[in-house]
Formats: sequence, C-alpha cells, structure tokens
Amino acid sequence: MILDLDGAALARAIHVASVVHWIGGVWFVTFVVLPAVARFAEPERAVALFEAVEHRFAGQARLSTLAAAASGFWMTGVWSAWDRFLDPRFFWMHAMVALWAVFTVVLFVAEPLFLHAWFERRARLAPEATMRLVLRLHRVLSTLALIVVAVAALGAHGGL
Repeated sequence: MILDLDGAALARAIHVASVVHWIGGVWFVTFVVLPAVARFAEPERAVALFEAVEHRFAGQARLSTLAAAASGFWMTGVWSAWDRFLDPRFFWMHAMVALWAVFTVVLFVAEPLFLHAWFERRARLAPEATMRLVLRLHRVLSTLALIVVAVAALGAHGGL
C-alpha cells in the first residue's frame, strides 16, 4: 500500500512529531533525569551528569524546534491562515509561536552566548542550589509547554 499524502498532511505529521520529540524530551529531562541525578549523585557529579544529558539533547531539540517552525509556518502559508494571528479566537496559535520562541531563544541564543557559562560558574559555587534552580525552571517550562500543547490541540481540532 502506497501512502497518498498531500503536502499539508505531511507537514502536519512533521509538526506533531517534532513537538512530541521536543516537548517529550524536555519532560523526560525534567521529570526523570533531573530528579534521578539529584537523588543518586553527589552535587558535583549531578551537575556533570545533567550537563552531559542536556548537551546531548540540546542538539536534538534544536532540530525539532526548527522542524516544528518550518512545518508550522509552511502550513500557515499553504492554508492562508496568517489572518488568524489577528483573530483572538486563535490565541492558541500565538501560544504555540510564543512557546517556540522561548525555547528557540534559549537553545540558539541564550545557551551558547551566556547561559552555559552562567550555569558552570554558579554550579561551581553552589551545585545543589543550582540544580534546584534548574529543576524549578524546567518544571515551569515543562508545565507551560504541556498547557500550550493541550490548548493548541483543542484549538486545531475545533475544541475552542
């Protein structure tokens, strides 16, 4: 059986798969890796393990956020849906773009320019407090991401 996909269906599949990988990975780091590392390793080792996992996932997350953006903007253009950004009923589209922008700035700008260096300096001085702060920030972003994904799914499928 040969798949008969149009461009929009393929773009939607890429978009959903990208978001699942990106946000799912953030959730895994937040709710599995960080708590396990904090519980089972001395503070300095916890920092090193976290950095290793985060570094490995950051490259993947960069690709996923790029794929999510490309497919999302492509669908918006193909469906001539740019005017939805002017309609408050489509606030969920703004939420998707805002969430994407936050993660993109962190992954492509903040992390390479200053966030990594800040984390290393702070972790040397106070590793336990740094890991608690990182976990707290990850929890906030993960929760926000889950809310945005749920609202966007509702909006995209006529639930709002």
